[in-house]
Amino acid sequence: MNDKNYLPRIIDKTVESHLKTFGAVCIEGAKWCGKTWTANTYSKSKIYLGDPTGNFQNKSLAKLDPKLVLEGDIPKLIDEWQEVPELWDAVRFEVDQRGEKGQFILTGSATPAQKGILHSGAGRISTLRMRPMSLYESKDSSGQVSLEEICNEKFKSIVTPEVSLDRIINLIIRGGWPGSLDAAEAADTIIAREYLNAIINHDIYRLEGINRNTRKMNLLLKSLARNESTTVSMNTLRKDIKEKDEEDLDNDTIALYLTLFERMFLIENQKAFSSNIRSSTRIKQLDKRHFVDPSLAGALLNVSKDMLINDLNTLGFLFEALCERDLRIYAESFNAKLYHYQDYDGNEIDSVIELVNGDWVAIEIKLGSNQIDEAANALIKIRNKILNDGGKQPKVLCIVCGICKAAYLRDDGVYVVPITALKN
Repeated sequence: MNDKNYLPRIIDKTVESHLKTFGAVCIEGAKWCGKTWTANTYSKSKIYLGDPTGNFQNKSLAKLDPKLVLEGDIPKLIDEWQEVPELWDAVRFEVDQRGEKGQFILTGSATPAQKGILHSGAGRISTLRMRPMSLYESKDSSGQVSLEEICNEKFKSIVTPEVSLDRIINLIIRGGWPGSLDAAEAADTIIAREYLNAIINHDIYRLEGINRNTRKMNLLLKSLARNESTTVSMNTLRKDIKEKDEEDLDNDTIALYLTLFERMFLIENQKAFSSNIRSSTRIKQLDKRHFVDPSLAGALLNVSKDMLINDLNTLGFLFEALCERDLRIYAESFNAKLYHYQDYDGNEIDSVIELVNGDWVAIEIKLGSNQIDEAANALIKIRNKILNDGGKQPKVLCIVCGICKAAYLRDDGVYVVPITALKN
């Protein structure tokens, strides 16, 4: 770690640990989320397959002789390895031949078709997911409260810096892209919009080599933005596109494009939680839909500060997306997983964190402090219902909020913490 301008990432400790454990580490995630910057801090030599110099000379060399590009001081960074999928097998083979740990760091901003990869790399190549920055990583959270400590019921009430609604909206629109942290506020939406244009108009073609219908992809992206942080089905997305845009996309096309967006790490859905409750209550299994960063949904909806102040419903969904982006990053740092809960009796929990030992934590997300009582009552009601139905109750009840002056434990046992005071 020798770059004085490098903002530490939560994933850093995991990268360090896995380099000591595996022959190679693959860091994958959305373009521009900081993968290469992180990998550079650990590598001693590097090759960039996306470098256009010499008519993409590095990429051509990798195709002609994959073994040749693996030479160099270790760990060697192979950036955007998916440009030459055959490199995966070459790395796996070289790891086996050398028998050493920490030889290669691969970064990838897309998942190539698996038919080009002969071996999974299990036991040789560790795969880590990186996301745009959380508020703690971008220094927009004071980090006074640890999510892991909340999950383990270690918590002290503390006064936290007050954050304005304007500031919350700015953080949503800007997003967690490292390259946008210092950008002028007026440029935030433009940056996210151009990011999407680059993915749709260029990167998906580079991934597949097939010209897809960019207009239809944009229609689906806008529908996903209108349904950010909800559990809509493909049929509902199709109806939404037909009603709002007067276009008809069939389910096969929608399924294909959703798969492409997942392979480009544009979207990352939140799975439904039920495996550890063992309650007689019937649980819904629909995923909650998310973009990898709320700024993308904001750009597709063409939001502005004034618009969101006058549309608190949309602001609420985008704030939920911001919080769930951060909760996922924080939870994964201590090997926990993020889910959501919905049952057929109309009860919902915004976020569920499942711990390694099987315990789980129920989290409601509310923008304003005036919603805290309502959220606490809802959590207690669901906890009691699950218990009465013979299920395993949550270990902890928590409310993550936007505008609040303190992190504290209520008399009813519900934790309250501002997202701008949270860390892993």
